[in-house]
Amino acid sequence: MTRTTVVRAVLAALVLLASVFIALTQSPRLGLDLQGGTRMVLEARDTPAAKADGDTTDRTIEVLRQRIDALGVAEPTLTRSGENRIVVELPDVQDPRRAAEVLGRTAQLTFHPVEAPPEEGESGRRVLPDEQGRRVALGAAALSGAGVKDAVARFDAQQGSGWHVAMDFQGGAARDWAALTGRAACHPVQDDRRRVAIVLDDKVISSPQVDPAVGCRSGIASGSTQITGAFDAAEAKELALLIKGGALPVPVETVEQRTVGPTLGAAAISASAQASVIGASLTALFITFAYRLFGALAAVALGAYGVISYAVLVALGVTLTLPGLAGFVLAIGMAVDANVLVFERAREECASRTRRSLRGAMSAAYRKAWTAVADSNATTLLAAGLLFLLGSGPVKGFGVTLAIGVVVSMFSALVVARALTDVAARFPFVDGFRNVSGVGRPGRVRTYLTRRGPRLMRAPRRWLVVSAVLVAVAVTGILVRGLNLGVEFTGGRLVEYATGRTVSVDTARSAVAEAGFPDAEVTTADGEDISVRGAGIDDEGAAAIRGALTEHGGDTVTKVRDELIGPSMGEELRRNALIALGIAVVAQLVYLAARFRWTFALGCVGALVHDVVIVVGAFAWLGRPVDGIFLAALLTVIGYSVNDSVVVFDRVRELWRKNPHGALTALADTAVLQTVPRTVNTGAGALFILAALAVLGGDSLADFSIALLIGVCVGTYSSVLTAVPVALLLEARRPAPSPAGRPRASSSRRAQHDNGARV
Repeated sequence: MTRTTVVRAVLAALVLLASVFIALTQSPRLGLDLQGGTRMVLEARDTPAAKADGDTTDRTIEVLRQRIDALGVAEPTLTRSGENRIVVELPDVQDPRRAAEVLGRTAQLTFHPVEAPPEEGESGRRVLPDEQGRRVALGAAALSGAGVKDAVARFDAQQGSGWHVAMDFQGGAARDWAALTGRAACHPVQDDRRRVAIVLDDKVISSPQVDPAVGCRSGIASGSTQITGAFDAAEAKELALLIKGGALPVPVETVEQRTVGPTLGAAAISASAQASVIGASLTALFITFAYRLFGALAAVALGAYGVISYAVLVALGVTLTLPGLAGFVLAIGMAVDANVLVFERAREECASRTRRSLRGAMSAAYRKAWTAVADSNATTLLAAGLLFLLGSGPVKGFGVTLAIGVVVSMFSALVVARALTDVAARFPFVDGFRNVSGVGRPGRVRTYLTRRGPRLMRAPRRWLVVSAVLVAVAVTGILVRGLNLGVEFTGGRLVEYATGRTVSVDTARSAVAEAGFPDAEVTTADGEDISVRGAGIDDEGAAAIRGALTEHGGDTVTKVRDELIGPSMGEELRRNALIALGIAVVAQLVYLAARFRWTFALGCVGALVHDVVIVVGAFAWLGRPVDGIFLAALLTVIGYSVNDSVVVFDRVRELWRKNPHGALTALADTAVLQTVPRTVNTGAGALFILAALAVLGGDSLADFSIALLIGVCVGTYSSVLTAVPVALLLEARRPAPSPAGRPRASSSRRAQHDNGARV
């Protein structure tokens, strides 16, 4: 056994053992769409006194974080998005109204003088209960919490005063504080007017009395002060948090809000797990049937892939979202691609009879398949990167899991599977009886194509006519039926309720109309899941709709999903979706032009645009929602489509280098026939997974799976019968130097020369 084989085997074993250890000892970090909770996007607004830039937004985040921590929300997450947006995730918070209370969107901390008792004063003054429940009358605010530099709970052991809160003021707030306390000090001790009220959210959180040592009109001029009292540690810390975190530097507005119930997330996890097990099992059985012993070893490597990729997700602390979970499952089906490429190459090597040993054939197969594996996975990584950079929320998580899946799949195929096949190929029985290995003889698809020898590229225009007809049908669907844009692209609110008994759609519509929303769009699934979508549905409206449905659906009506998108946010997401698609097309074109030829690059891009239009048109005809999850599926289709086309053009490039004077049409025919077995087998592996997701994944993953099913089928067709014809026609119009660097005659003239014609 060579040193390289030993190194691969040891590396594979170490990585697998470490992955098993991580998988058994650590738990994944679940997104809110899987564990339940509320996700909100807040947008900071400018005020006459402050601009909502990065600095003020960061200070707002700290205020909100302290406020949420003080109110006991478990493991909240607050992050800045762009210059003026804040993403807040609150696990286990199912009521958006409670989430709004926790964030205190418009609350401002203020400091007020306490005036005469309410019964002695004039009417119309602001009267609030103090921290003891006694009613006090408040004067106008003397300063706001924006002037508080710091507030800390401290314990004074030397003076014996116990716990107190130390406050520091900044800028002009120190002078305002001195003036406020100086006026209060002019009143006798024990007079309520000697107190200063600290108010947050129309609630007096503290009303300390000015110390007798402070002189009238002089006030506390140091810029620092202490609030003393019979505080214990918890009370002092809570008061300090409220004072320090009570003032928002700028007001914020909710532009996006999503709430998912824990039962919906648990159902999605269970459904995805079932789809993963069944789909992966079917894929493993298929690859074992197609490639026998080596296929079974690839199935073992596929299992290793699942363990390693899961461990990487856990170890990196990646938040696993619902689309991310679907991406993890999808990548299992795509992980067999590199193995299929290598095995088909090995079949060619064995058929050429130039390799005396099975090990030599496998080594040559891995070497020759490397460029196709690298380029095809690079295009998928490019799509995953765009999802991460241009997506938001769950779509960003899908991009992360897809990228991890691609990298780990290459490790699984090129290290784990290769180590297993290297060891197996050394056994004399396997080398002597190559039918056992599964690569000793051509497969059924290759045998059929070799026997029939179809010349698919003899008339490339006819395939483009078929593609044009498909695109025309798709465009007609978009123009006639229109796109059913989701709320994240149109703005509005989508609320989904689960009922205890069956409710017809007409009954549900009547109930929603009675709740005050006659124009809302109401749909049902099996009569027990009711979706309400419309504009102007606030938190009270959502509660009113639930109450109206309770009369028909029983007392067990629960809200399982809630999505609120502001109109400006919807317009922005719609614009960003188009930008993402445009960048994806341009990025693929640039990469392919650099790696191949501009004609091949345009062929690939033409095929991916063809696939995108058909998938969008199919959703228009089906009336399926076009939302962020659909966008993730669409960008994945782009990666898959280019992946397939790259494999074909990689083979064209290889054959052209070997025969730079050959007719390009004939070379393309040969390349297509040689790569079709790989395309069919890889597509079948992905279809098993997607079919399992579509059938078992539930409503949450149904649209995602359907989009990818259509995309995989159309992409399998277009990578051969759209991309290659486009490249051939472009090459015929503007002949370019061959890969060897010498001028090349057009395909038609070369074909005449090969037939003995004279020019």
